[in-house]
Amino acid sequence: MGVEEHTQETTTAGETASADLTVETTASGTRYPIAPGYRVNVRTGPGTSYRIVRTLPYGQKIPIYCQKPGERVTGPYGTSNLWDNIANGQFVADAYVYTGRDGYIAPRCD
Repeated sequence: MGVEEHTQETTTAGETASADLTVETTASGTRYPIAPGYRVNVRTGPGTSYRIVRTLPYGQKIPIYCQKPGERVTGPYGTSNLWDNIANGQFVADAYVYTGRDGYIAPRCD
């Protein structure tokens, strides 16, 4: 994987902190939770060689506008080459996002 795609928070007992894994659907769209206890890097493209734009806080839920294949990354939800577009020019590795299933859940990005 090269560069670490996350930082992980642990409790004093050494267990990973828990978070709400519900997918939220509202009038403004669907939002998916980042894996509990992880702060995930947001990058300018679908791979760890792209510049980091920001890092999502613990417990963040994100929209997924489209998905694009890119660098293969291993995370708490398996190994995947899918990257989720969460804003204009901003991508996160799908292996760190709870979508409820493997594969595409949004259209492919152009």
